[in-house]
Order: sequence, then C-alpha cells, then structure tokens
Amino acid sequence: MCVAKKELEIKGYTVDTLGLFENDIGNIKNADVVLLPVPTTRDKQNIFCPQTNKIIPLDILNEAKHDALILSCGYDTQKQNSIDYLKLDSFCLLNAVPTAEGAIAKAICDTPFCLWKSRVLVTGCGRVAKVLIDRLLAFKCDLTVSARKQRDFAYLDALGIKHISTRDVAQKAREFDIIFNTIDVKLFEQTDVLKNCYLYDLSSKGCLDFDLVKQNNIRAEKLPGIPGKIAPITAGEIIAQTVNYLIGEWVCKI
Repeated sequence: MCVAKKELEIKGYTVDTLGLFENDIGNIKNADVVLLPVPTTRDKQNIFCPQTNKIIPLDILNEAKHDALILSCGYDTQKQNSIDYLKLDSFCLLNAVPTAEGAIAKAICDTPFCLWKSRVLVTGCGRVAKVLIDRLLAFKCDLTVSARKQRDFAYLDALGIKHISTRDVAQKAREFDIIFNTIDVKLFEQTDVLKNCYLYDLSSKGCLDFDLVKQNNIRAEKLPGIPGKIAPITAGEIIAQTVNYLIGEWVCKI
C-alpha cells in the first residue's frame, strides 16, 4: 500500500494514512475516499495492518462521511458508495499476474528439479489459472489443467492442453510433480496422495486441511498475499490504477 500511496500522489491526489506507518494519524472523518487494504480484514473485526500491526476496528468506518467512497477488498462494508474491488475483473486480472509468477518462483526455489518436463497440474481454469497456464507453457512443462465446465474444456482443447475433470484430481494426484491449486474446493480428504508432489494453494479457502499437512509431513503450502510479498511495486501500481479508475467513475456519477 506504500507504493499505492506514492502512485496516487503522483496522480495528484492528497493521500493521508492510518495504520500504514508507525506514527501516522490520518483522520478518516476528513476523507472523501477511504482505501482499505488487501485483504481488508482477516478476522472480520479489525482492519488488516501488516506493516504496523496496529489494531484498527472495522467500526471506524462508521466515522467516515456519509457520502465518502469506501473501497474495500474481500469485505462488504455495507456502506453507501462502497465497492469491493476484489470483485472487479479489471483488478483481479492484473493481480493474477504477480500471483501466478510468484507461485512459479516459489516452485522453482523449492523443487530439486526443473519445471521443464515436470508433470504439472493446475486446478481450475479461472483468471489466475489462465495466467499460470500461459507462463508454465513457456517453461515447457508437461502441463495438465483440471476444469468442470464444458467451455473450459473447449478452451483447453483449442490450446492443445491436456485436461482432466476437477472431480478426478485426488484420484490422479500421484501422477504429478507439482500442483498449483486455484479453486476454493476441498479436493483432498486424504493427504497420502500428495506425498510425492509439491502443492501450492493459491485459493482463498484452501483445497485441503492444512493441519493434516503438518501432521503428515506433506509438501503443501498455502500462499496468501503473493503480489504484495513478491512484487510490491507492481501490486501497488495495480491498486493505484484501480483506485484512480473507480474514483473517476464515482465522480462522474455525482
């Protein structure tokens, strides 16, 4: 968010902060636009402040002007003029790029073998998955994608990519060296099928019980917040671009 602040200032906005820096004292009562972090909250009680670990209750939003524009991420503020930018295709499509590239970078660092010729499964065929597919094809992986919808199978056929049904993922998991999961579905009730592969979970809710992962010494890892961790400049620029667009749309409606 520090980069987003700088980018918005470059675009001419006056930006104040609360919870972004140790000693910032931004007053939400003065704000025409309130930009909340990615994600807005992890516990549904307090605003997520990873840089300072400050405790800022979500109730503070009640202090905002009644006509202020509230921009949240993955949280419904139930306020007038509130937009959850995580639901915007424009934001999610751009954010999928650092998410996919970060996951691939993690796999490259973790595995004792090349992505080249590795048997790789991507579960799902959504925005993040499609960027993953594009990047992994460039690495010349032995790539398979799981999907549910006929249109996704047709898309994969058109690109000449092998595919399986998502309902068969657990049954076929042993056939892969690396699995990138992008869907919020519990795919693995038993973790023994994952003993010979590396699994990277990019979904919000997770594809398996990660307590079982720790107990059974499975090489599976949940990767939340990749863009801000591995590409903070790009992540900040994407947020600033999204905010600038939303403010423009909001102003046009006033």
